[in-house]
Amino acid sequence: MQSAPVVARPQRARIIAYVLAVVVVVVFTLIAFGLHGKTGDGPGYFQRGDQAAMIGLGLCAAAGILLMTRPRVEADAQGVRVRNIIGSYDLPWDVVRAVTFGRGAPWLTLDLQDDERVAVMAVQMSDKDYAVKAARALRALHTASRTPAAVDPKAVVE
Repeated sequence: MQSAPVVARPQRARIIAYVLAVVVVVVFTLIAFGLHGKTGDGPGYFQRGDQAAMIGLGLCAAAGILLMTRPRVEADAQGVRVRNIIGSYDLPWDVVRAVTFGRGAPWLTLDLQDDERVAVMAVQMSDKDYAVKAARALRALHTASRTPAAVDPKAVVE
């Protein structure tokens, strides 16, 4: 029997990132519209370009915050694909020694055969039950890849 494919993304971190990105853009836009008149005791004046730059900075900051929504893990019988904030990995199950989610660890890790560890930021402790279900599903796929099973030729995998 083949296990169903697993796809997991962080839940709380995504919601927080989306809300925070909107708040940052709104705050920077409000600040931009507040920039007018003299720049202080000097001879300069705020221009439209200053306002546009401030809004642009807000958009850049929001884009940086939205990088937190990037983590994702996809796994099937062949292997696991991990996409973190920066960087990604495509690993067959035979190079994965263990799927661990240690006490107090912020996210799940894959222990590799060469004693390396790959953080799976898509499965975060802050997601509680969702994270536990994703970790169990990944462990089941890992275990299934280690155990030779009879393959049903009529089985259809989508």
